[in-house]
Amino acid sequence: MTAAAIAAPAFAQEQEAEVSVEDVIVVTGSRIASPVDVSTAPLQIVNDQTIKDSGATNIQELLLENPAFGTPALSRTNSAFLTSGTGVATVDLRDLGSDRTLVLVNGRRVVAGLPGSATVDLNVIPTQFLERVDVLTGGASSLYGSDAIAGVVNFVYKRDFEGLEANAQYGITERGDDRRYQANVTVGTNFADDRGNIMVHFGYSKEGGVLSRQRKNTFLDDASVGAFITGDMADWATGIEPFLSSFPPQGRFIIPDDPNVAGNQGTTFTYDANGQLRPCFSTNGGTAPATCGAFAGQPIGPDGFNRQAFRTIAVPVQRYLFAAAGHYEFTEGTNFFFEGTFNRTESSRIIEPFALESGGSTGIFPASGLMPIEHRVLDEQGNVAVVQNPLVPQAIFDAARDNDGDGLRDIGFARRLAEVGNRTGSTSRDFFRFVVGFDGTLFDDRFNWDVSYNYGKTIENQVSSGQVNVANFRDGLSVMVDVDDVNGNGSTSDYVCTSAEARANGCVPVNIFGAGNISPEALAYIDAQGTFQTEITQQVVQANLSGELFQLPAGPVGIATGVEYRKESSKEDNDALTNAGMNAGNKIPDTAGSFDVAEAYLEVRVPILADTPGFQLLDVGGSVRVADYSTVGTVYSYAGTATWKPVDDIRFRGTYSRAVRAPNIGELYSGLSQTFPSGINDPCDGVGPTGGGTVGDICRSQPGVNANIAANGVFTLNQADQQGISGFNGGNPDLEEEKADSWTLGAVITPRSLGLNNLSLSIDYYNINVKNVIAAPGRGFTLDQCFNKANPTYCDLVTRRPAATAVNSAGSIEFIDAINVNGASWKTEGLDVVLNYRSGLDAIGAGGTVSAQVAYTRVFKNDYFPAAGEPADRQAGEIGTAKDRFTANLAYNAESGLRASLTGTYIGKSYEDDQFCFAYGYEAKCVGVSAEFYLDAQLGWNIGDNFELYFGVDNLLDNDAPRILSGTTFNTTGTDTAADVYDVFGRRYYTGVRMKF
Repeated sequence: MTAAAIAAPAFAQEQEAEVSVEDVIVVTGSRIASPVDVSTAPLQIVNDQTIKDSGATNIQELLLENPAFGTPALSRTNSAFLTSGTGVATVDLRDLGSDRTLVLVNGRRVVAGLPGSATVDLNVIPTQFLERVDVLTGGASSLYGSDAIAGVVNFVYKRDFEGLEANAQYGITERGDDRRYQANVTVGTNFADDRGNIMVHFGYSKEGGVLSRQRKNTFLDDASVGAFITGDMADWATGIEPFLSSFPPQGRFIIPDDPNVAGNQGTTFTYDANGQLRPCFSTNGGTAPATCGAFAGQPIGPDGFNRQAFRTIAVPVQRYLFAAAGHYEFTEGTNFFFEGTFNRTESSRIIEPFALESGGSTGIFPASGLMPIEHRVLDEQGNVAVVQNPLVPQAIFDAARDNDGDGLRDIGFARRLAEVGNRTGSTSRDFFRFVVGFDGTLFDDRFNWDVSYNYGKTIENQVSSGQVNVANFRDGLSVMVDVDDVNGNGSTSDYVCTSAEARANGCVPVNIFGAGNISPEALAYIDAQGTFQTEITQQVVQANLSGELFQLPAGPVGIATGVEYRKESSKEDNDALTNAGMNAGNKIPDTAGSFDVAEAYLEVRVPILADTPGFQLLDVGGSVRVADYSTVGTVYSYAGTATWKPVDDIRFRGTYSRAVRAPNIGELYSGLSQTFPSGINDPCDGVGPTGGGTVGDICRSQPGVNANIAANGVFTLNQADQQGISGFNGGNPDLEEEKADSWTLGAVITPRSLGLNNLSLSIDYYNINVKNVIAAPGRGFTLDQCFNKANPTYCDLVTRRPAATAVNSAGSIEFIDAINVNGASWKTEGLDVVLNYRSGLDAIGAGGTVSAQVAYTRVFKNDYFPAAGEPADRQAGEIGTAKDRFTANLAYNAESGLRASLTGTYIGKSYEDDQFCFAYGYEAKCVGVSAEFYLDAQLGWNIGDNFELYFGVDNLLDNDAPRILSGTTFNTTGTDTAADVYDVFGRRYYTGVRMKF
């Protein structure tokens, strides 16, 4: 975003500005109230002016510019293909996963936005109602409980606001899409002689979205033929060729090989652009082979389907927000307070029409993979007769034979259901949260206390289209001529379904031969609208007490203690066809579960020395939390801190923490849900009848692989085999908690003695080691363990097809399953450097002020170990986890009311996933992506005391997102890039007005 997007430590914090004893502060990272705003742990603060200057519609946009944040699990640009989570916005500190970043509002928990998880949807945060955002890095479970392994993001609402603030903003990309609108109003007033205050905020925003066909670099479904040869993405532009889908709207109709006839390779029929049937098919175009009859030697195709014409770069999102907060002092030293938030987020997704096949796990005839084109029916005399499906073209019928031994001719097919329409989903999420409580002081204001009740609920409703009822579709493919007038309409030339039971249930013949031939009546019969509902609830009761125990020569001993009870539940309900996998899509079960936890914590801070030569300040602290879960039992977390200031200009700080994360409801209780992973490389590809070592032996232990080798000489895969791998993900009720050891060591430099009163520099080293990581083994890892290391546990997770289907080859992988376990570990370390400077320009006669902020992160290590004793999957330097990132801001504020700012964001050179490279026999860093630098700008003018006009440009240099190979690890479907890492919108403009009274 545009202006001061990275929150370097606030000036008041780093200069340790003293405030009155009565005006105590609770800094995120400690629960001990203090008159000095100093953080022992690394803490960055985004203030309200930074938020305003960013022009951000969603606070996620602003936070992601901070290099401490990794690639978001969910955003507008990576959620179009999800069955749940479209349009959700999340954050992920240190690239350790969103569930390991704890999100708070005013220091209290927020109900999740995704069922079964602890992940908070930042769409529910009212951006213009924020006073600041505290970003605490490092483990903090001893203070805030589970999930704070990577750190805490605490959104702090405005307090004691009086008056009215309003703004309206409009934005659009240079290409004329993704129009963005937002309008916000905040009203606040004091009452009862200033003993009370109430604030109300209303907000609306709309982001229009971008389709893949709207951009020249994504309108075509393509692949690169040159990138792997050179190992450099710079050659992408010279190596593009179409990579169309082999599931076309006109259909592909397969006569399988005849095993009884030597050299008979079967035939594949399709229709050309003029609707003419021909006995050959070319996905991406080419010259017709000799087997193509009259078409031999002629250019044909491309017969494939361009999926990108229907895919999405960024989904549209619309939000309605209401927030309120207030407090009232009803007796001296005792206050009532409340917070309330309501949010409705509406989003939609669109992807290409469904690709249906005769066989496979989501096919119409999964057992044989073959569609009968002859049918046994009873004639008027009760005799069995074999009839021909009249919808099948005669050329296909004549070429067909009985392939499965049932005495009936059959074929395979693969077809895009264009008549059914695009697969779409319309989602609405309603978020409710309120907090009520009391706070006050005790013992002559030495202690502060609060008691509160926090209730939150998220309800999601989703309606999807584009799927079909498999059972009805199967009945509709079994067709005969109605010579006996079974319809009773006086006609003997109708086509009807062969099954009397199906006809009684409204069966209509389905004609899949040729584009556009499925009738409206058939569409109504096979339509399978999907529904998905979720409900997540959270209840928290907590009580806290903090203050000063007694005085030591160096200062007061601080203490904080408290108790908390939390209960969470989650349920998700799919329609019956989805549950059964009978809508030609993924089989997804319903999931429900709950847990509760009772916790208690204690924090102590002890000053050792103060105002002593070499020890202007020396203090130590510690905290401990005990939590008793209904799922994993009792867990412990603890932390220790130390601060040493040898002189006024420098302060050293260090922390150690043991953090925990209890498994969430989805990880524990989710049933087996189907998925279709990409980027899978079959280790048996190319294996022959002998040799190949362990891989060869394991491969040939499968009957289907041997059949494939016998037919082809070596194990051979087709495009459908590579694209048709499925699998099931599932939970595990026996999971244990994750444990993490986290270290930080840093220094804060404020060189006042050198006359640099307005400069601060913080340098912090971090090291996080997460053990007992809850994760399902990666499917590439599973294949490696099975085929390279002969591990039977992992071989049991792989299912191969025992025989060929009409679409897939014998021995090709059908399923690779993934079940959650506590088997992995994760280690990351790096360095954060934050510089902040501000100065007046009176000395040079210019007037006004200039400020500069720089935040830089160097990732030394981000190693994921999939199992004990296994080598690390080294992620530092890969796309999304660049080793070097920074954001820098330069801003000028003139006395005339003019404000100008520039913000640059740098993402260092990155590489494709090393595991992906290894799978294809290449070394790590086989494909690189050049460094990216984005520049944003904003101009603002204050018109009197009440109005401000502003204009901004994001991605001023109009950088294109780098191309990422189709089907690779980091390619976000529909975008041809890592859309959650790089800017996919290009140059875009916005303008707005603010009013304050």
